Amino acid sequence: MARSLCPGAWLRKPYYLQARFSYVRMKYLFFSWLVIFVGSWIIYVQYSTYTELCRGKDCKKIICNKYKTGVIDGPACNSLCVTETLYFGKCLSTKPNNQAKLGDQGNLSELVNLVLTVADGDKDGQVSLGEAKSAWALLQLNEFLLMVILQDKEHTPKLMGFCGDLYVMESIEYTSLYGISLPWVIELFIPSGFRRSMDQLFTPSWPRKAKIAIGLLEFVEDVFHGPYGNFLMCDTSAKNLGYNDKYDLKMVDMRKIVPEANLKELIKDRHCETDLDCVYGTDCRTSCDQSTMKCTSEVIQPNLAKACQLLKDYLLRGAPSDIHEELEKQLYSCIALKVTASQMEMEHSLILNNLKTLLWKKISYTNDS
Repeated sequence: MARSLCPGAWLRKPYYLQARFSYVRMKYLFFSWLVIFVGSWIIYVQYSTYTELCRGKDCKKIICNKYKTGVIDGPACNSLCVTETLYFGKCLSTKPNNQAKLGDQGNLSELVNLVLTVADGDKDGQVSLGEAKSAWALLQLNEFLLMVILQDKEHTPKLMGFCGDLYVMESIEYTSLYGISLPWVIELFIPSGFRRSMDQLFTPSWPRKAKIAIGLLEFVEDVFHGPYGNFLMCDTSAKNLGYNDKYDLKMVDMRKIVPEANLKELIKDRHCETDLDCVYGTDCRTSCDQSTMKCTSEVIQPNLAKACQLLKDYLLRGAPSDIHEELEKQLYSCIALKVTASQMEMEHSLILNNLKTLLWKKISYTNDS
């Protein structure tokens, strides 16, 4: 009977493999546990923040208590607190601070009269104390005042009423320029690059996209040097734009549209080391003066350039071949616009009108538009 020269040798290799397997398994289990722990923590923080700031029942209770005691009043109070035909739907923001102050505006007397007209919710020709308190609370919200100023504009959601610092606007069927709405838990795990590519697949037909794009260009005109001053769009993203069932553009979120005078006050003399330190919102950028290490007050990009940047992929994807090259050329010329350029206003008007004309000519006789 043959015997091995090293009787214990056959034991060593399996022991080594077993130890190595145990180490790999422990390492795998540790990283799996770490991923689950971190993921659970992120979900918990997001959920707790969301529920803390989006408690519709608590908000309703506070508002209705104030209404019933006569502290506040407004045209939406009865529907919210008595008949209960008005209810909270989707929470559009989990940000606690969405207030901004307005600086001096042109045509101040007209603006005051406009605000008083809106504040008179029951249209009896007088503003009661409750209505005045509601109006004052709402005027602390930059978005509300902008809605009042632009109420006669097609692409501003219609103001339906208010109660305290709650205001009601018309329902907008599609609350994003493109893409699909996913649960926020799933959103956490989708890479941003893949999300953008996926979003572009879920868009209307090209003629309808062109009509929506024209609406955005018209809104840019509305806030550019209007009767109450120039407003700057400081968060030009798809989630802030929507459209109705007729594919007319509607602004979903206008909190980061601010008066130019205010932005200059907010950002000037801010300490900076690079231009990256001189940003308000996501899109309003100025430059950093290296000699003083302070931000300058002049915004680099006009609203139109930011709108064209957003529309570039949106419009070029699926664009008809006979206008694709010209459309691309005009969009890039638009993106290159700078506030500091000489004759900027003339270039602004020329590029905007050329873009609108190109799009309108292509969709004027189509059923989809």
